Amino acid sequence: MTEPVRLSKRVADQLRCSRREAELYIEGGWISVDGQVIEAPFRKVSQDATIELLPGATATEVPPVTLLWHKPAGIDGAEAILSADQRWSADPTRLATLQRHLLRHTQLFSLAPEASGLVVFSQQRGTIRSLTENGHKLEQEYVVEVSGEADARALERLARGYTHRGVSLPKAKASWQNETHLRIALKGPRQDDLRQLCEAVGLRLLGSKRIRIGRVSMAKLPAGQWRYLTDNERF
Repeated sequence: MTEPVRLSKRVADQLRCSRREAELYIEGGWISVDGQVIEAPFRKVSQDATIELLPGATATEVPPVTLLWHKPAGIDGAEAILSADQRWSADPTRLATLQRHLLRHTQLFSLAPEASGLVVFSQQRGTIRSLTENGHKLEQEYVVEVSGEADARALERLARGYTHRGVSLPKAKASWQNETHLRIALKGPRQDDLRQLCEAVGLRLLGSKRIRIGRVSMAKLPAGQWRYLTDNERF
């Protein structure tokens, strides 16, 4: 009985290309084995398996990507593992979902377990460096659920900066979305700032959802799902 061989060797032999080119085809999602796309060059396949090169194939490196995730409330984002079946069906990009896109990320703008909203996962060194060094300069927008009452003048005070219980809070633009929800926009919030901003004007924070980081909005991305950052989007 013939021993299985590495997929990269089978592809290199069949296409008469280098082993490296074969690996690039495989990692790019361009190779199917018996009708199923396989992205692991070192996967062992049988000698009689049907290997096909898909239309449009190119032997190029898979570029790094940045993903936007709608973190649900009640889970620890630090333990999040994104999977292909969590990709938003209405993702505006035409990128094929590759396993390499879902590995070796840096999570940026993490949220507390009880919070929900937009979180960034990136493989792009420039994006990681920029957001790590300058993320505090970006305005973040939240929708917060509150109980209690606060008039417009109280909210206006938040825009001038506020000290609550001896803690200097960041300037924040706040407005009522409805009777129980505020929209709050501020730069570089610390984990407890939203709660303290609400307390400073007599409100109790019940929940928060981040809907925007800089110029990138979460928009209609459903909770628990992710999408690719498009080429036209800039933080």
